[in-house]
This record gives sequence, structure tokens and C-alpha cells, in this order.
Amino acid sequence: MKRQSVSILGSTGSIGRQSIEVILANKDYYEIDFLTSYSNADLLIEQAVQVMPNAVIIYDESKYKYVKENLCHLPIKVFAGEKSVIDYIDFSTCNIIIAAISGFSGLLPVIKAIEKKKRIALANKEVLVVAGEIIKNLVEKYKVDFIPVDSEHSALFQCLIGENIDFVEKIILTASGGAFRKYSKEQLQQATASVALCHPTWKMGNKITIDSATLMNKGLEVIEAYWLFGFSPEQIEVVIHPQSVIHSFVQFNDGSIKAQLSMPDMRIPIQYALSFPYRHKNNFTKTDIKILGDLNFYEPDYDLFPCLRLAYESLNKGGNMPCVLNAANEIAVEAFLNNKIKFYDIPRIIEQAMSKISLILHPTLQQLIETDKETRIFATSII
Repeated sequence: MKRQSVSILGSTGSIGRQSIEVILANKDYYEIDFLTSYSNADLLIEQAVQVMPNAVIIYDESKYKYVKENLCHLPIKVFAGEKSVIDYIDFSTCNIIIAAISGFSGLLPVIKAIEKKKRIALANKEVLVVAGEIIKNLVEKYKVDFIPVDSEHSALFQCLIGENIDFVEKIILTASGGAFRKYSKEQLQQATASVALCHPTWKMGNKITIDSATLMNKGLEVIEAYWLFGFSPEQIEVVIHPQSVIHSFVQFNDGSIKAQLSMPDMRIPIQYALSFPYRHKNNFTKTDIKILGDLNFYEPDYDLFPCLRLAYESLNKGGNMPCVLNAANEIAVEAFLNNKIKFYDIPRIIEQAMSKISLILHPTLQQLIETDKETRIFATSII
């Protein structure tokens, strides 16, 4: 395998930090071209000193001077603003871009990276949730490698290699159930953000941890799977699997099931997305079948966790409705994290937004941008 140049969009987030770990553990195979962060200037500076990229980009332009001054003694270019990210991708010679920016803000950089024919290691599920049709058409047009980093989609990707999808009956995404898996409806009505952030198996960023607690994260993954693998919504199932060892299943028409197992360690799917079709040996968490113990599986409760139902509804409606779902959820989750709303206000706000915003069946990129903005304004107005 030739040495690859890798860039990380969102290097200071959970996936970005673990991506750097993976790259440093495989120095013979990878080097870093550029890093970006939305606003975590101190960690971006620390990472730059550690890995010596060609450039760093801070989205928050007010922090440009601070980053520049702290890196002025090193041969590292410093830029600021979203436009700088897109411009740098335009002339970067890197081979792989890890898309780890969370939310809608990752969309335009990913589009530019596809147009420049970079391999995309996708950790930003919202890119496909918001603009799946546009992204799918671009990937086919530019013939780029588009490898999922989410553990569930990485598992499906691995299970489907070499298989004829005509023989697939359904795909099954596993969900941990989040921090509130054993809560009653009465308990959920009083659930707090501080408890929701205590995920039982994964270490993730705040937003995705709340999404795990509401099961919206799994709903977004259902939409992502739809665009990645081309199965109908009826062929995409969700099961609760608290141990988070089996990351997904593929069930075939002859009754056979394939599954991918690994311990809950995001560095494993990150490395696979970078190295595919090769596999690098590593010292990450190993799966010891002998000590796994019981593996449990349960049906999700759509009444207790209506966000999962809303995700399926948005997918079935199609068009810009998943964009509405995503934007309303981002606003609602931020409000919940700041103790402005209660747990069940999250699905209430999303459902109201999906009823209010007009459906556009085949939206352009500009219409998706406008939908995102309109939804955020509406969701904010009812908080």
C-alpha cells in the first residue's frame, strides 16, 4: 500500500481525535495534509504541533489571530472560515478526506472533496441525511471511494463485499439503546441532559450522545443506510443490542445472516475506511469471543422513542423532509443540552417542523440550504 495523505474535517471532535490516533499508529502508511476545527482553537494548535500538517483551518474567524500567533514558529499555514476549507480542498493534493464535521456544516466541504475525486471516509451521517440524492449522484459521476466510518455502516459495508445484493432480504442496524434504554415514559419526561450524556458503552461527542438517547442517531443511520446501500426503508431494520459488539447484520433470502463483530472502539472502522481494501494490524481493543458473555437483542419502542419513527417518516416522504428532520433535531438537541427544553420536547419540535415546512420532492442544493435555514428559524421560534 502506497503512503497516503489524509486530511481531517473536524479534527478536534471525537472522531477527529481518534482519527489522529489511527494515523499516528500507522505512520508508515499515512501523513496529514490539513486539519480543521470549528472553534476549539487550543486543541487544534495542540494537534498541529503534534502531527505537523501542512495547514490548519479554524472555522471561527475570530480565533484566526490566536491560532496564527501560536503556530507562527512552525511551517504550518493557518486559514479561517468555511470558504477557506472549501478553497483548500480545491488545491490540496491529499488522497483521503475524513469527514468528521458534525451536522449540516459538513455538506459543502464533502461535495467539494467528491468533485476533487478524494476518497471520502464519511463520519458525518448528516451529509447523506440532508442531501443523499445529490451526494449519491456526485459519487457516481466522479467515481470516488465513499467509505462509511459509522460502525454500523462499516459493518454493513464489510458484510456486503462480494455479495449479490439481489439476494439480500434485509439489513439490520444495531443500537445500544443509549442512556435511557431502561427508562419508563414517566422517567423520560423528567430525563436530563447530564444523565443522557452518560452513554453506557461508547465515548462520543455531546450531540451524538443525546441522539443516541433519543434513538434519533439510529434514525439518521437508517437514512444514511438507504443512500449508501440502496435498500428500501422496509428492508432496513433496527434492533437494540446493549453490548454494542455486533454492529450490523445482513440477512439473505436463504435464511443466512452475516454479522460483523468488534468491541465498541471507533478506531477500528476509522482504520478500515482509510486502509480499504487492505487491513492493517493494530493494537486497538481486540474481541475475545470467549469472554463476551450474553449478547441481547430487543425490538425498539417507537412509542417511548418517537424520534426513530419520525426518521422513518421523513425517509418515506423523501425530498427535503430528512433535511427538515435533521435541522430541527440539531436545534432541539442544542436546546436540551442547555436545559431550555425537556426530553420529549425534542420529538415534538421535530414533528411540528415536519408539518410546517413545505415538501420539495427533488430539491436542489440551494433549496436544501434554504430548507435548513427555514427549519432552524422555525424550530428556534417554538422553543
